[in-house]
Amino acid sequence: MTDALVRISWLDGRERVIRLTPDQPEWTLDQPTSEFQVAQTYFVLGVEHILLGVDHLLFVLALILLKQSLRQLIGTITAFTTAHSITLAAAVLGYIHLPSAPVEAIIALSILLAAREAVRQGHGVFSLTSRYPWAIAFAFGLLHGLGFAGVLGEIGLPQGTIPQALLTFNLGVEVGQLVFITAVLTAINLYQKLLKLWLGYAIRNREQYSFGEGGGIGIPVATVVAYTLGAIACYWVIERSLLIVFP
Repeated sequence: MTDALVRISWLDGRERVIRLTPDQPEWTLDQPTSEFQVAQTYFVLGVEHILLGVDHLLFVLALILLKQSLRQLIGTITAFTTAHSITLAAAVLGYIHLPSAPVEAIIALSILLAAREAVRQGHGVFSLTSRYPWAIAFAFGLLHGLGFAGVLGEIGLPQGTIPQALLTFNLGVEVGQLVFITAVLTAINLYQKLLKLWLGYAIRNREQYSFGEGGGIGIPVATVVAYTLGAIACYWVIERSLLIVFP
């Protein structure tokens, strides 16, 4: 009824990760695994991890909520991608090692800070961080990469095909991230179009509606979403910080 990921470790140090599915529930152990099969397995794992990693997606959503041009948004997401790719590779290859509890707590804190900047922008306050969102995206992206590496650490990498597995897992993460960003931008564009239609209808029927200062009737949805993200992140910061003290 569901997929299963099987990791096999031989005494000589060799490892193999096999993905069993309802359509392919069996595997012969002496059957050689091709590089394509390894790449396919880790690519799917990368896509699934980012789409199921709520904290990573909420951080990306908070970055999208910052008032940026499309060009600035592309730069911000590129900085985030570059940063977490660097630390993901460094951690998986053994160059960096940090306890997971503090990393997860700081990831939650990154969501809180990004959401705070989105709220401040909604009130017309632009700080240095909001002027250079790529900087905060890059800085916290380094920590998000360590979170991705924790997943790969639990799964393991097959000996002999580590570069392919690492590369395709990272590509899967990026594809999943792009799918999420596309969905959010599409939803925002649809909302803006519906809001324009509603404004046009309300103006044509002005006597039935009361307009606020400046004639606007739009709901600051971005601010509401930012406050929601901040509340969730606050809870995670407290919960994950307690795990550092009381593991």
